[in-house]
Amino acid sequence: MLLLISSLHAGAQTTAESRAEPAGIQTTASQVNAGAPDPGIAAALRDVSAEKIRADIEKLVSFGTRLTLSAQDPQSIVAGRGIGAAREWIKSEFDRYSKDCGGCLEVKEDSFLQPAADRIPNPIQITNVYAVLKGTDPESAKRIFLVTGHYDSRNSDTFDTKGDAPGANDDASGTSVSLECARVLSKHKFPATIIFLTVAGEEQGLNGSKHFAETAKQQGWDIEAVLNNDIVGGNKDPQQDTSVVRVFSEGVPVAATDQQLRTIRMLGGESDSASRELARYIAEVGRTYDAGIKPMLIFRLDRYLRGGDHYSFNQQGFAAVRFTEFRENFNRQHQNVRTENGIEYGDLPKFVDFDYVAHVARLNAATLGSLAAAPAPPANVHLVTKNLENDSTLTWDASPGSRVAGYEVLWRATTSPEWEHVEKVANVNRATMRMSKDNVIFAVRAFDDRGHASLPVVPMPER
Repeated sequence: MLLLISSLHAGAQTTAESRAEPAGIQTTASQVNAGAPDPGIAAALRDVSAEKIRADIEKLVSFGTRLTLSAQDPQSIVAGRGIGAAREWIKSEFDRYSKDCGGCLEVKEDSFLQPAADRIPNPIQITNVYAVLKGTDPESAKRIFLVTGHYDSRNSDTFDTKGDAPGANDDASGTSVSLECARVLSKHKFPATIIFLTVAGEEQGLNGSKHFAETAKQQGWDIEAVLNNDIVGGNKDPQQDTSVVRVFSEGVPVAATDQQLRTIRMLGGESDSASRELARYIAEVGRTYDAGIKPMLIFRLDRYLRGGDHYSFNQQGFAAVRFTEFRENFNRQHQNVRTENGIEYGDLPKFVDFDYVAHVARLNAATLGSLAAAPAPPANVHLVTKNLENDSTLTWDASPGSRVAGYEVLWRATTSPEWEHVEKVANVNRATMRMSKDNVIFAVRAFDDRGHASLPVVPMPER
């Protein structure tokens, strides 16, 4: 198969010959990876500790309840009871990691007064705690990749401010992923910025993440990807599959305009949202690095009757996905701790598989590191559609910065869940593929001289 490449910058045309499997042949598994393994990222994954994760989860449980409505006065904080004490401990952990890396983390709070709502009887102060690992490259540092988990918990009664709500799996497990990613990745440097976030108010209605996402949107933050970890404890259950973690992603973007929706319907782009491309990228990272767990892509926003903090970011137009264990035990979620008819209820640490959480943390860290090390994706990616022809020509604007070594064109069958083929096209901004645009879905991504690949961008038609 011939690949014709032309550089608009140089005004010259060159022709390169390469071989790829004909697009009409369907493959059963993608062969596309998110670049070659990076030794630094691999070292960070080896640094992830199941014992540290165990200690973090047990510490969070020790606060008794982390209900958003629970105590956060100075006396309760000193006594180590309530969400205020949990908040201060999380902040102290981020501060400790920053001290260990010579002040590389900027530890911050996003605090606001939440008005009364369905699950909030009176106005309450909600505080998100986060740490920023700023990128080393001035241009790339504007780009942000974010991992989050919610540190609030609840029991059977959403308004029970006094009773225990251990929340070991939901969601001390996800909070521990954010903390552990901060601990291991802060020892390394990345061109782009990584934010390690823990939010409150999730159980009361996604309040904390909603405020953070809205603030990010209002302030023009360039958040390229959000990884939300919620119930990633690998609940100990005979039917649990500890070899996989589910990754949920929206299809048609909730933030799409009417014009964008019409375009999606016209092109058959229901499975090519930015969040869906992020999910595919996570699958590629899972093949590149040995995290000890495989992502299981679920092409829907979330589970039935449930929601999560990634949705708050989706509402603001950000690419965001949710990590969740394969099989949940609902007797251990949102339950008072008790035993009835021989059944143990309650979200306790003894039901958490700490090795499983460590594997999930490694997959998150590998994804964050790969994205933060890669150049920015190309902009204004278009597929030329002004002529009736069987070749397919793609154009794009060069990625900002000087770190781009070249670009790759990806394609897959319209019925395939993941990218099946990739072709390098050097450092140009136009490529003509010897296949019909009617039969496949294309995307373009950038890569640097070490093989770090950006998120892929699906082209828009241009006439």
